[in-house]
Amino acid sequence: MKNYAVNRIEKNILQINGLGDNPFWDKAEILTDFTSPWNELSADRMEFRALWDTENIYFCYIVHDDNVHIDRQDDSIDSIGESDRVEIFFRTDATLNPYYCLEIDPTPRIMDFKASPAKRFDFDWNWPENDITVKSNIKENYFVVEIAISIQSLKNFHLIKDNNIEAGIYRAKYIKAANNLFEPIWISWVNPNTETPNFHIASSFGTLTLI
Repeated sequence: MKNYAVNRIEKNILQINGLGDNPFWDKAEILTDFTSPWNELSADRMEFRALWDTENIYFCYIVHDDNVHIDRQDDSIDSIGESDRVEIFFRTDATLNPYYCLEIDPTPRIMDFKASPAKRFDFDWNWPENDITVKSNIKENYFVVEIAISIQSLKNFHLIKDNNIEAGIYRAKYIKAANNLFEPIWISWVNPNTETPNFHIASSFGTLTLI
């Protein structure tokens, strides 16, 4: 499995603002190893960073994109699901029973749900409101999504084991096709080696190690 080292910082020194410009992000490893195995079009560069302290784990996505697509019809799950977004999934183990999904667009709207094998999704479930903060910003040539999640909530869902978190890191990029409809390019940290795009599979996960 691919592994990403999450460096530790002192408690409460990182305040997310949706800009990705906090100097403490310089202490994080920069992950750019993303691929779209099912599409010949090359995806724009995405940078992922993560840090943690005794209270929270922090994620920062910087997506280089000068043509961000957001479906603004409403704030429904369907609308978020038709928009450019970043994603992170957490699983208890390789059985995916259960796993927890966060999909966040650049505005930032959150599509969070609990899932089980065979793509059974519970959209009535939400990450506890007091245990997650999300902020974002759209610039001319890129957008930023920052996330802070409480360590306690990860423990409550049995997602931290021996300082390791099993996670999938993804992105959906929508481009206008010849039929004038927007079609997604699916981008993943781990190539799940599936014939068609599928993030909801054990082989699309790696590990985040709390250093």
